Amino acid sequence: MKASKVRKPKHVSYTKWGYIFLIPFFSVYAVFSFIPMISTFYYSFFENFMSGLKMIGPKYVGLDNFVKLFTEGDLLKYTENTLIMWVMGFVPQILVSLLLAAWFTNTRLKLKFTGFFKTVIYMPNLIMASAFAMLFFTLFANNGPVNMMLMNLGLTKESIHFMSSTIGARSLIAMMNFLMWFGNTTILLMAGMMGIDVALFEAAEVDGATPWQIFSGITMPLLRPIMAYVMVTSLIGGLQMFDLPQILTNGQGGPDRTTMTLIMYLNNHLFSKNYGMAGALSVILFVITGALSILVFKVLMRQRES
Repeated sequence: MKASKVRKPKHVSYTKWGYIFLIPFFSVYAVFSFIPMISTFYYSFFENFMSGLKMIGPKYVGLDNFVKLFTEGDLLKYTENTLIMWVMGFVPQILVSLLLAAWFTNTRLKLKFTGFFKTVIYMPNLIMASAFAMLFFTLFANNGPVNMMLMNLGLTKESIHFMSSTIGARSLIAMMNFLMWFGNTTILLMAGMMGIDVALFEAAEVDGATPWQIFSGITMPLLRPIMAYVMVTSLIGGLQMFDLPQILTNGQGGPDRTTMTLIMYLNNHLFSKNYGMAGALSVILFVITGALSILVFKVLMRQRES
């Protein structure tokens, strides 16, 4: 009798299925992101705008659109406006988020209703920016509730024109950004803190370290990857700031264009159908965003390694 053949177990490879499942993502990304990005780079070198009802171009002009943005426009001023308002909102956001994350993850405090408070601080992130801007526009109007309350308390004799001063308008935009995003930042930082080995804290306490020494010497260095992610994503969002100042200032960037952001400037070119200049500005914004993001990431990661 012939010896029965030993059947080898069939090896199943799941690698191809991983690539198959990635096809929808890359297809959508290519159609809605990658191809438009390449088209934007391409058309930034062309003169392409509307003159009345007549379409001018597309006509190849090389780097003329980029030169005009730096020489004839207020590109540097609008970049400065954007970064200032982002910093004004991000600094209190990261400080408050670090404090709340440290409280919520500290088991010794035995805080009650932490789930409720986490939900409450995250809820502003779910509100539409347009609704948030309209709310603040109503609250801080010249005859709004805030001015009425200040005058009734005798703190001011006349209503404060928040929208008419540079510091007032910028502060309102920064405050809205802070309120909308500090809850999301808190959740991210909490996730990072909860991933730190508790034995490190216990060893530091045994050695007599103070809470501040534990936070600065253990928590912050191990939290740098999450901090890098938070700062880079916040920076990208800050450079793309549009809806809040657009609605709050009715698209004018007042007073005296001190709240005009880069995306508002870009929107003005698109509204006037100057597609060549809009494309060039998009390329510049892409380069600025990439350069600053890489810089922030490198600095934080270098500090972590050292």
